[in-house]
Amino acid sequence: MDSRFQPADPSVENNGNNTFNPTFDNTNQDVNHGRNQSGQSSRTNTWVQTPAGPFPSNQVQSFQSFGPPQQQGYFQAPVNVNGYPEDYKGKDPFNNLAYISERPVQLTPNESPRDSVDLDKEKAAVEPHDPHKKDPNQPWMAFGERLKHFTWAWYTLTMATGGIATLIAAQPHRFPGLITIGAIFYIVNLIFFAILGGCMILRFTKFPGTFKESVTHEREALFLGPFFLSIATIITGTQRYVVESYESNHPMRGWIVTSMAIAFWAYVFLTFCLAVFQYSFLFAKHTYLLTKFMPSWLLPIFPIMLGGTIAATIAQDQPVSSRMPIIVAGLGCQGLGFTMSVIMYAHYIGRLMQVGYPNREHRGAMFIGVGPPSFTALAFIGMANALPDDFDLQTDGIMDAKVLRTIALVSAIFLWVLAMWFFMIAFIAVLHSRPEYFHLGWWAMVFPNSGFIIATINIGNSLKDEIVLFVANGLTIAILLMWAFVFYHNIRAVVVQDIMYPGRDEDIED
Repeated sequence: MDSRFQPADPSVENNGNNTFNPTFDNTNQDVNHGRNQSGQSSRTNTWVQTPAGPFPSNQVQSFQSFGPPQQQGYFQAPVNVNGYPEDYKGKDPFNNLAYISERPVQLTPNESPRDSVDLDKEKAAVEPHDPHKKDPNQPWMAFGERLKHFTWAWYTLTMATGGIATLIAAQPHRFPGLITIGAIFYIVNLIFFAILGGCMILRFTKFPGTFKESVTHEREALFLGPFFLSIATIITGTQRYVVESYESNHPMRGWIVTSMAIAFWAYVFLTFCLAVFQYSFLFAKHTYLLTKFMPSWLLPIFPIMLGGTIAATIAQDQPVSSRMPIIVAGLGCQGLGFTMSVIMYAHYIGRLMQVGYPNREHRGAMFIGVGPPSFTALAFIGMANALPDDFDLQTDGIMDAKVLRTIALVSAIFLWVLAMWFFMIAFIAVLHSRPEYFHLGWWAMVFPNSGFIIATINIGNSLKDEIVLFVANGLTIAILLMWAFVFYHNIRAVVVQDIMYPGRDEDIED
């Protein structure tokens, strides 16, 4: 036999129980073969240790590895030509006798489902409960008990109604009685705001602890934004229907103009605090999955963004000494709101790409995405037009009022197309699967689109394009019809207990 296949040391021997226990004697080296202490040959060939005897396949064999003593391993399998156990890892277990036989697994017989006497229970087992679906057998509940579920989301009603009043006042082609119609919406909005405030106070007093729950709830707390947005529409409506109704030399006009400036600064302070502290609380106390992103996550930043819209509305009637600070603050507020919206848009598009549209009951809220570019566009044009005609930033005739108005117009067109894209995405999503039940999020189909139409009017006025202005008139009629449609379904939902009912409002996780 070739010396390459001989044992390295005579101490390796075959004992009686066929145990293979090779060892190395580091003190004695094979001079003829020049092996080192590790047993490795210094030549190109490699020393191979063969077992002392074959492992019978019909009995348990024990094997001890090279090196330090280890736990015994047991093999019960056929051996190869060299006497080592065969390695059947990864091979067919059903045709391999080396595997330990186990109890055969019987396939489940293909039987038909057992008939159940309880048909409702059997149907529920097949069709899981949809949390968005209303129980047709829900019990009747008194209005006083239902008041516990009167949430902050109700202020989307006044937010949308106030937006309609501001939209009517901005119409380019007017007819006798148009301002009267807008004033009616403005007054009705004030009445709605008072009624909603009274209902919220009743809820918090009748059910102690609900105020804290409402402002800390992971879903309802987001609708604190519409409360402040309603205040923003009241401020802009007051400017359109109260301040502008007085002549320039009226003794009451100066006092009202000053009151509007005070209201603006108070609004900016409160909404900035809301944007900071509410998001800080949400970051610390709640976890929102990005795969469930909804545009309603933008609502805490919306109010501060509307500071720019208020500035664009009231600045032109303010004295120059107070006008410029309002424009600067409005521009900063608009920048904060729109920048945060752009950051949120990345998650919004990512969610749509990854998991698709939201549930059909909440697709109306997708129109919220129309708001940030729309209100930013109209704010840019409004604040640029409010600049004094002799404004020159560097007093060098380069960045004067005319140049800034041109830049504002170009930026507004840029953003207007983005708003149109979000509008079409939301519109197609709603048509693809229309909601079955009313939710207060339907009002998102009115308010952001009102800002979109006002932006269209401002662009048309800046371009002096009558076609754009007539398109804006047509869109105004459409949004008025949408307001009536949503308002009808809102009243109906209260009557048939689709809302203001346990499990049907924004005070539950979704």
